[in-house]
Amino acid sequence: MKKILIIGAGRSASSLIKYLLNKSEEEAIQITIADLSLELAEKKVQNHKNARAIALDIFAVSDRQKEIEKADIVISMLPAHLHVDIAKDCITFKKNMVTASYISKEMQELDTLAKENGLLFMNEIGLDPGIDHMSAMKVIDEIRAKGGKMIQFESFCGGLVAPESDTNLWNYKFSWNPRNVVLAGQGGVSKFIQEGKYKYIPYNKLFRRTEFMEVEGYGRFEGYANRDSLKYRSIYGLDAIQTMYRGTLRRVGYSKAWDMLVQLGMTDDTYTMENSENMSYRDFTNSFLAYHPTDSVELKLRHYLKIDQDDVIWDKLVELDLFNATKKSGLKNASPAQYLEYILAEKWALQPNDKDMIVMYHKFGYELNGEKKQIDSTMVCIGEDQTYTAMAKTVGLPVAIATLQILKGNIKTTGVQLPIQKEVYEPILKELETFGVVFNDKEVPYLGYNPNNVGS
Repeated sequence: MKKILIIGAGRSASSLIKYLLNKSEEEAIQITIADLSLELAEKKVQNHKNARAIALDIFAVSDRQKEIEKADIVISMLPAHLHVDIAKDCITFKKNMVTASYISKEMQELDTLAKENGLLFMNEIGLDPGIDHMSAMKVIDEIRAKGGKMIQFESFCGGLVAPESDTNLWNYKFSWNPRNVVLAGQGGVSKFIQEGKYKYIPYNKLFRRTEFMEVEGYGRFEGYANRDSLKYRSIYGLDAIQTMYRGTLRRVGYSKAWDMLVQLGMTDDTYTMENSENMSYRDFTNSFLAYHPTDSVELKLRHYLKIDQDDVIWDKLVELDLFNATKKSGLKNASPAQYLEYILAEKWALQPNDKDMIVMYHKFGYELNGEKKQIDSTMVCIGEDQTYTAMAKTVGLPVAIATLQILKGNIKTTGVQLPIQKEVYEPILKELETFGVVFNDKEVPYLGYNPNNVGS
């Protein structure tokens, strides 16, 4: 039997593991699920005869290497910064590797070594990045095949809450790592190109610059810019494109309210707060406001952020319990971002029967036979429950399908790769459709390009 080692059994691994367990008999595979928590790994294995659960501390080098050496292929579902040591072990023991994470500089540096050893390190094969690359390249390749020239590409993705489980004013619940949501947009300016003009949005303005779009059957959404859209021009072979923009989707109104937390300083992760363990939610909020001998925290905040009493943003802040004088996080030496994450993790938790929702929206503008055309492509995926979420499905299934494709020898490419080649994306997208991950492509009037360069 072929042996697959999965390192990391967290929330994004649920559907990945379920898929491989279901395929284990017909594909003759043995699966090892390794996690720091043996209990978590065992929960995912569910006593399946073709799987085993082990406790693994990835910093215990000899234990880690022993398991990698035994495997035929390694899947790393760890945080991105932990992939590189595993990748180096994979080179040592000549094993292929799959991750859902962005290709880091350190991972890219292993490209030559991987190729020299005939190995494939497939990265960015989750949802975003992952399904976004594959679904985009499929349409782009089809446009090129009929002689079209790409002039506009916009891509948005959001992990949201399904309409039937949408029970808070923010229209949002966590279906993935809350820390990533709190720190979204930090660590660099957002940059993109629109109508041939380079545009830059600093973090302190990011959530006030949004685009709006409708998804049939699901209503209106807003998108804010991802950090670096420009690097995807060369990756997708679109160096001459006039518009290239990648963004994150939320329900309308989320970004404007989130911007209040940014302006207060609650998303800052660069320093720790004194006495944070004894700080109430109200103290936390007050720590960002000027001292006043008589004004309440509520009044100071409304004045500082210029929020009217009848503004729904005020209701959203109240709903987060930011003015609660008795609740405490108990977190020692917490940064503002860590304290805020603690508050939100409770307020925005998916309940056991809640369903999440993934929405992806691509806009392709192209020129064919002198005529400008546009294709809008949308995908909506609804989760099953708190465990088998749409997020776990759309991150985990592409990883699992790619892993089997590599094991079977169907993917010939080597090196550090992302899934933009037809031999990779075609079979994966086709199989994803059987799991309800389906894109609806629609020809629409071309709106995006300004041929006379009026405005800038």
